[in-house]
Amino acid sequence: MNVSLRIKFAGAALLLGIAGCSLGAPQVDRAAPKQTPSAASSPADSLSPSGQAQLRALLDKGRLEELQWPNFSDYSPQIKKFYEKAGYALEWSRGGKPTQQALDLIGILQQAGNKGLDSKDYDAERWPARVSTLSAVSSKDENALVNFDVAMTVSGMRYASDLHLGRVDPRTLHTDFEPERNEYDLCDFLLKRVAPAANVSDALAKLEPPYLGYQRTLQALQVYTKLAAEEKLDPLPAVAKPVSPGQPYEAMPQLVARLKFLGDLPASATTAPATATSATPTNAPPIYQGDVVEGVKRFQARHGLDPQGKLGAQTIAELNRPMNYRVEQLRLTLERWRWLPHNFDQPPVLVNIPEFLLRAYNEQGKVAVSMPVVVGRALRTETPVMEEDMKYLIFWPYWNVPPSILRNEIVPKITKDRAYIQKNDFEVTTNSGQVVTDGIISDDVLAQLRAGKLMVRQKPGPKNALGLIKFIFPNNNNVYLHSTPSQAAFGETRRDFSHGCVRVENPAKLAEWVLRNNPGWTSERVDAAFKAEKAQQVNLTKEIPVLLVYGTAIAPEDGKIYFFEDIYGHDKSLIPLFSQAYISRK
Repeated sequence: MNVSLRIKFAGAALLLGIAGCSLGAPQVDRAAPKQTPSAASSPADSLSPSGQAQLRALLDKGRLEELQWPNFSDYSPQIKKFYEKAGYALEWSRGGKPTQQALDLIGILQQAGNKGLDSKDYDAERWPARVSTLSAVSSKDENALVNFDVAMTVSGMRYASDLHLGRVDPRTLHTDFEPERNEYDLCDFLLKRVAPAANVSDALAKLEPPYLGYQRTLQALQVYTKLAAEEKLDPLPAVAKPVSPGQPYEAMPQLVARLKFLGDLPASATTAPATATSATPTNAPPIYQGDVVEGVKRFQARHGLDPQGKLGAQTIAELNRPMNYRVEQLRLTLERWRWLPHNFDQPPVLVNIPEFLLRAYNEQGKVAVSMPVVVGRALRTETPVMEEDMKYLIFWPYWNVPPSILRNEIVPKITKDRAYIQKNDFEVTTNSGQVVTDGIISDDVLAQLRAGKLMVRQKPGPKNALGLIKFIFPNNNNVYLHSTPSQAAFGETRRDFSHGCVRVENPAKLAEWVLRNNPGWTSERVDAAFKAEKAQQVNLTKEIPVLLVYGTAIAPEDGKIYFFEDIYGHDKSLIPLFSQAYISRK
């Protein structure tokens, strides 16, 4: 990641939601007298020529052995700039004692886990000893003061960068994901916004993603961190076949306890015993029924499972997931929030791939449109993570069959049935779009199709694979949003069936929202365009950001916390990158 911290504060973020979080009491000795804001802006303590020489040598070396991660050479340009602007003076101490801002920043670094980060990367356990050392040494001991100051600057920059842009460059995992990052001078931020701040927490909060969803995910992280600390996992046993409501289930006590622990079953819920009859053995297992079934349905709905209440292998596996697993999912989602641009010219459309859901937002950052989607098949034709601008849409579009689909699917079907093109409203064209045939395929045309010299496209109409509309945001993957004549897939819980494009359940509703800024495009006109039986391209008056993102832990507006399967394995790939981000800095 470019540690120049490409950060930029725009005047008014579109989806505002920044709020200072209470970080609790810092874990350092606060015997130092609390400084007033005016004292915070007092001149920095100057160093002697030998002290300045020591500082310069340390900065040139780019390494401070007492740090958890000693090598800070990747930050050297910014840190050198920091001290050049400070006149090679001490910014984090006055009279040999840490400033109040230094103590406040240390407290924040120690509680980096509240933000889904790892506090050890910012020397959390080492700060109390450093503060104590400063209290014991003479204010003339410039060696200790210089080391303390540089440790503060390095740790502060690392934390600020991770808090704003994330620990991992998203392009490491998603080569097509290159959103506009927010440029900012990290040196100036630390020197002018943090070191003299009346409230360090408020200053740093401005670096965080300005989204309500991000704030809700932070709150969810606290909930699951607490659950992880309290958890005493008593795993549910595997079942040979799914247990349906009304059937006996031996592990009812463990199931009830687990559901109550997770909040899917109220503490006051009743669990009726097995119905006693003269033929019922006294040791009969309890019946799976009543409130417990409803609790399982709630759990299933929150974990991307079919909420039918059956206790199958997948439901039991998710119930047995330890809370540390959920904490990790939330931390990865927070990382992905930090990858997003902080500002948009227009409210965006966002598709969360593992959730199989599209959301479009209004100017107040609230969800205006929401609908199920179908995404690309896992391991075969995955929908890429990306951010692009929607520029136009097309009613009654042609479907230009991609070469890979033509080669792997269409040509074999034509080989088996030379009338396939005619039966399915396709036509064969030259590369320039000139129609060759829409009838029975000859040997010569088939040979050219196999050689890649001709193309195939599907005519507009009800049979068209794109349905009656497609929404275009030009990209290298030729991925777009579109309708579909196949509605059955939207009834499935897991919906990764496409070749990579995103199918939307309610294209008319999305079209109305997309065209809301185009004069004259009322709902009646949109409806007429769907019925017109002719191709029509509509360029958008205002381009709309489209984000195809990947989050397996979501905290939406309904106050619940949802978890989804890592269908593409992106979480699995991100975990080592995220956890080992600082290993190279030993």
